[in-house]
Amino acid sequence: MPNSFGARLRTPQGLLASGLILFGLLAFALLVRARTLNNPVLGFDEQFYLLVGDRMLLGAVPYVDIFDRKPIGLFLIYAAIRGLGGEGFVEYKLVACGFVALTAFLIYRAARPLSSSFAAGVAACLYVLWLNFMGGEGGQAAVFYNLPVLMAALLTWRAARTLVRIVPLGCAAMLFVGIAIQIKYTAIFEGIFFGIALLWSYHLSRRNLAALIAYALLWIGCALLPTALAALAYWRIGALQPFLFANFASIFGRTPDPFSAQMIGLAKLCGILLPLLLLCALSRRRRASEGTPAPGFPFLWLGAAILGVLLFGSFLSPQYGMPILVPACIAAAPFFASYRHARLVAAVMLATALIGSNIALERSEFGKGGRAQALEIAQAAQPHHGCIYVYDGYPALYMLTHSCLPTRWVFPGHLNTSDESSGNALGVDPAAEVRRILAMQPEVIIDDAPAYELGNPETRALVETALARDYHLEKKVKTGTARYRLVYRLNGPSQVGNLARKLGSEDAQTLAHGRDEAVDHR
Repeated sequence: MPNSFGARLRTPQGLLASGLILFGLLAFALLVRARTLNNPVLGFDEQFYLLVGDRMLLGAVPYVDIFDRKPIGLFLIYAAIRGLGGEGFVEYKLVACGFVALTAFLIYRAARPLSSSFAAGVAACLYVLWLNFMGGEGGQAAVFYNLPVLMAALLTWRAARTLVRIVPLGCAAMLFVGIAIQIKYTAIFEGIFFGIALLWSYHLSRRNLAALIAYALLWIGCALLPTALAALAYWRIGALQPFLFANFASIFGRTPDPFSAQMIGLAKLCGILLPLLLLCALSRRRRASEGTPAPGFPFLWLGAAILGVLLFGSFLSPQYGMPILVPACIAAAPFFASYRHARLVAAVMLATALIGSNIALERSEFGKGGRAQALEIAQAAQPHHGCIYVYDGYPALYMLTHSCLPTRWVFPGHLNTSDESSGNALGVDPAAEVRRILAMQPEVIIDDAPAYELGNPETRALVETALARDYHLEKKVKTGTARYRLVYRLNGPSQVGNLARKLGSEDAQTLAHGRDEAVDHR
């Protein structure tokens, strides 16, 4: 980033202009994401993150009391959000909105020297809008870690231009990489690129091998420092083994998702990103035709982000492609400053994206359910004693019903999906853990119909057997065209007997268990 732009930013006029731009982007982000604010069941992952943050304030320790693979930094963010008060559901979305606005503002700052104020503003707005197409309308991990990754990128870019300060700028960049890694480990791929860029810049300017090795070790140490501090904290409380297993070892125990499902997900991701990537290609081609060299850093960063997503190899949800958005928007910005009809294209693209993103949010809420459905289910699932058990459904129900947690593996996907069916992935045999939970006879069990096609057949069979034997269908709530959220309540001691005397044992069993109402939709 040119120093002249940074100098302009430090003037009173520059600060005022920056403040107005940031305020405008915050208002735009709130407008774009407004319909999501009141929805407590926006995304299953972020419902779980909020639940962990909530229980951390009550003394729970991630990885020890609640299992997951996400780094502690993400849970600390959600714990801090719960400290703001309220129910947490609106609050985390407002904080996420602030992160989105700050990230968009830094995209503007990065794109401005490459294009124009108008083009940089368009790039920033495209980032805000495109998140809605990728499951980033709430508080997914990438919504938070894109900001420190972008900070690291800007510092690396500046270090390459001001070589006299490359060492301290490199340390700062790698510290931001380390923070991002402690929000989600996939940030390491972009961090590796920034590290290589710093080393290459230093090599070109100094060509001192010994110093290069020393600074490489220093920068690596800065990137690893937040993770090392997290490990040290767990070592001090005697919980290093659960920390290491959850954060590093358990991922290798997962079973790969079916190739066909992955390719379908990859095709969807490519379709979502294609317009932005086309703009990047046109931007670079235009500069080449004019004889103006395109700035290499944004495009190299974009390539590194794409490579990182491909190497991570999980494409079932578009959210895994969100790291590509930031460099793509920056690299696309020059298009809106160089093409004759760029303003018209920008207006059409922004309007189309605004309408399309709202349609995407509406479809997502229709399929998953919204506030009304969540509260209806929560009311039916209120426990009178003991815990509820969400085998398949909204993790937010634990908070909405103020329930205790029946297991360390409280995220439904850990015990109900085929890719988590190994004890090496969870530290426990999922079938054995489900048997243990069912033996406790939780007062309420939450399930979905039809059953998830990539589910764990063994744990599914255990739950369905228990539901047929000991539970009755309390509530069935429809979301989407053919999805049902099911609330089962433990039978009372006299319930089945009374029904048997009235209707006969076979009919009473059917009614008490409610399976006839669910089986048609599985």
